[in-house]
Amino acid sequence: MSIELSERVQKFLANQGVASRREIERWIVAGEIQVDGELCVLGQRITGNEKIVIRGESYRFTSQVEVRVLLYHKPCGELVTRDDPQQRPKIFDQLPPLNSGRWLSVGRLDLNTSGLLLLTTDGELANNLMHPRNQIEREYRVRVHGEITDEILSRLQQGVQLEDGLAKLKLLEVQESRGANSWCRIVLKEGRNREVRRLWESQGLQVSRLIRTRYGTITLPRELNEGKYVELSDSKVEQLYKLT
Repeated sequence: MSIELSERVQKFLANQGVASRREIERWIVAGEIQVDGELCVLGQRITGNEKIVIRGESYRFTSQVEVRVLLYHKPCGELVTRDDPQQRPKIFDQLPPLNSGRWLSVGRLDLNTSGLLLLTTDGELANNLMHPRNQIEREYRVRVHGEITDEILSRLQQGVQLEDGLAKLKLLEVQESRGANSWCRIVLKEGRNREVRRLWESQGLQVSRLIRTRYGTITLPRELNEGKYVELSDSKVEQLYKLT
């Protein structure tokens, strides 16, 4: 599907998949973007036909961008980054090439977390799907080591004070227990760094496996193997826009 050109430079570049609008705004303020040889300013209007230099690299765009969204089944051991000094496997190495723009991840999954990861060419969509104001649900299967008491269940759903603020689970369902390990289904409405793991750690329990199974309206297909991706249909992409 295609989206129409936005005249504001930061939104236009975000829609072209350059980066999120917030990141582009930081580059503009820092004087790292030029339009036709002049320093760009916030809110500047463009047609899409200008010569744009972003952090020393020249770009030419069209007035429309093809919006694409991938669902990637991330395995443990892959990083959600483009550069790693240790040369570890990266999810971007597994994705199809683009003629223009670049793939942007909707949030991150840490090295030891697997499951559903969305990627899009539309930076504005990525930013909106991640923004806390939209309260978009993330669902996980989690294996926890240690005894899960009723008091712990209650605290996690009422809210726990972490170093970066109050955090709580919208849903917590213990599905299976074997010895010291329990599998749970959990849902939360934000995506802070290592939030799921930190919530359990605050109760003296350790997460030994974490799998994201849903992001908003998009669910991880059972038949999609780790390290593989599928492109979302236009109807599913529309669902994501409606969420934001």
